[in-house]
Amino acid sequence: MAIAKPVVIYPYTEEDFEYTELTPTYRADLRNATNQGLDKFINANLVSDWSQLTWKDVGKPYEVKNFSKDRLEWETEHQQTMPVKTSWEYFNKAFHELFITDVPVELSAKKKALKKSFKQFDFKEVKSGIGDLVQLSLWNYAHRIEDGVWDPRGKRALFERLDVKNPRILFLGAAEGYEAMQLHAMYPGGEVVMVDYDEFCKTDRFGKFPTTYPFLGSNPQTGSPKVWYKDQMNITYLVEDIRNLEFGKEFDIVLSVGLLEHVPDQHKPEILDMHRRFVKPNGYMIMTTPRNQFKSRMYYRVMAEIMNHTYRELMDIRQMGLYVYEHGFDIVRHGYIKVHNGIVARER
Repeated sequence: MAIAKPVVIYPYTEEDFEYTELTPTYRADLRNATNQGLDKFINANLVSDWSQLTWKDVGKPYEVKNFSKDRLEWETEHQQTMPVKTSWEYFNKAFHELFITDVPVELSAKKKALKKSFKQFDFKEVKSGIGDLVQLSLWNYAHRIEDGVWDPRGKRALFERLDVKNPRILFLGAAEGYEAMQLHAMYPGGEVVMVDYDEFCKTDRFGKFPTTYPFLGSNPQTGSPKVWYKDQMNITYLVEDIRNLEFGKEFDIVLSVGLLEHVPDQHKPEILDMHRRFVKPNGYMIMTTPRNQFKSRMYYRVMAEIMNHTYRELMDIRQMGLYVYEHGFDIVRHGYIKVHNGIVARER
């Protein structure tokens, strides 16, 4: 007897264009389906001639130096600096816990617990409860209300008008893979290869990414806007150190998100060479990094226990672009969106 396959129910269709909704864990945003008025979502092309820009003009990135308690305790216990891979494993688990939190329910629970601690004059719990409530409230604002982490309209503006058809897309340090899925929706028909050396990213961050999340993209038959979902996409996820990949220059797009800022200057050429190594001639390299702005500095201060396990810098777009330009790429598009800098480049 054949076993019936479960019916997949997709909550949003093309009839829901211009609609946005807050779910308990994220914002679903189907606004601006035709990707018009891009200047509303990206401040682009701020530098007219990269060859004339110098480090004296732009200064160096801001280094985030306050580490999480978990990292400091690990280093005290082991009497050594936390290895990079271990720091990413700690970060990925902590960050994922935020993504899967039912924020309204958890906010209500934390407020009740805090009120109880006040009544019992348990000031140690009061202090801890206030910290937890502030962190979750900030996450709620940054991720659900403002949609600054995924920022679909900003990312789509950054990724617009690429000269590709059925592209092969390589995502280095993929985590949950959001940006590659957005690219795949906009330029369907090819494939995505995601790579991360923390297996938790494959099993949990990507594996448990909500199948109900809508990506605005294109219908390859009509060219009209279309809603895509994760399980409609052609994705392979590899658990591997990106330095060990055996691919050649075979990808139309090589992508990284929040990678360049996690190494000091002496290692940035290696990160950029990883993109060059795998991109086809005349293919695209796409990178984003967190912006150096007051809101971002405060975010990493308040969220240190969850976010600050690894080396991290905050850059402005000129600093990011200068790294890219000086290491052999011509910049096709650059700008900043809500909380990220973004660059689309080609090998020079």
